[in-house]
Amino acid sequence: MILAGDIGGTNTRLALIDAKNGEMRIIFEQTFPSRERTSLEAVIGEFLSLHGCDLTRASFGIAGPVLNGRCEATNLPWVVDSKTVAKQLRLKRVGLINDLVANAYGIAALQRKDFVTLNEGARNAEGNRAIISAGTGLGEAGMYWDGQAHRPFASEGGHVDFAPRNHLEMELLNYSMKRYRRVSYERFVSGPGLQHVYEFLRDTGKGEEPAWLAEQMSHGDPAPIISQLALNGKSPLCLQTIELFVSLYGAEAGNLALKVMATGGVYLGGGIAPKIISKLREAAFMNSFTAKGRMKPLLQDIPVRVIMNPKTALLGAARHAAFEL
Repeated sequence: MILAGDIGGTNTRLALIDAKNGEMRIIFEQTFPSRERTSLEAVIGEFLSLHGCDLTRASFGIAGPVLNGRCEATNLPWVVDSKTVAKQLRLKRVGLINDLVANAYGIAALQRKDFVTLNEGARNAEGNRAIISAGTGLGEAGMYWDGQAHRPFASEGGHVDFAPRNHLEMELLNYSMKRYRRVSYERFVSGPGLQHVYEFLRDTGKGEEPAWLAEQMSHGDPAPIISQLALNGKSPLCLQTIELFVSLYGAEAGNLALKVMATGGVYLGGGIAPKIISKLREAAFMNSFTAKGRMKPLLQDIPVRVIMNPKTALLGAARHAAFEL
C-alpha cells in the first residue's frame, strides 16, 4: 500500500493508494486544514491512527522548493524532511517532491473527462509540457519530453518578477510596490492575489464597492466571494477583478510555455481554475496566452487544458512512489 500526500498552504490531503498494473486506486482519503496542524508528521500520525495499514512506499507533493529531500513550505510554517518522515513510517526512504511535480506525474493517471480544453492546438502536438496552478500560491513545473515519456521537473517560476503589459498593469505594479518590497506574479495569480487585484481596482477608483459587498468581504474568505459574485453577475467590481485576473493568468501561462518550449501542451491545475472555468473559456485567457509578438504562431499551436480532477496531485505522488522510488 502506498501513502500519498498533497501538502498545500490551505489543506493537506493524504490517501492510501493501491497500485496494481500501473493503475492507482484510492482506498482511503482524508483532508486536513494545514494551519490547524503543527507538522506533516502530526497529520500522518492522525491519519494512520484512523487508517492504519502495512505501507510499502510513500511520497508527498509539497508547495515549496525541495532541496536534498527537505522543504521549508512557501505558504505554511512547516519544515518537512523526508528522512524524518521515513523514520516515522519505518520505511527505507520516502519521496518528497514539489506539489506541481506531483501534479505533473498525476496527469498520466487522468482520463479525457478530467480535462477541459481551452485551445486544441496543433494535431499530434509533441514535445515538452508545462503545468501552472493558481491556488494558495502560484505553482509551475515542466515536463521534459525524452522521446518516449514526459519527465517532470520542478520550477519556482511563480515567483518571477511581474512584468506589466499595459498602462493598467503598470498602475497595478505601482500600487503593489507601495505594499511589498518585491512584486512577483504570485502576488496577483493566486487566491490572495485575487483579493489584491480587487483591492487595487477598488482603491484606485476603477470600481465601486457598495456597503453590502464590503460587509460580505469582511466576514468571509475574499477569493471565493469575488469569484462567485463575478460569475453570477452581482458585482461589476468583482467581474472586473476576475477579468483582470484571467488576463494575468493567461499571460504568465504563455510566459511559462515559452520558457520550457511547451509545444506538447500547457495544463492549468490548482483549485481556482475549475471554479472559474466559464471565464477561462472566454477569449481573454487565450488572447493573453498567445500575445507574445513573433512567438504568437508557436503559442497558437500549443494545446491548453484545465485539469478538473482535484485528486491529480495525490495520484501523482502515488505514481512517483510506485515508479521512481
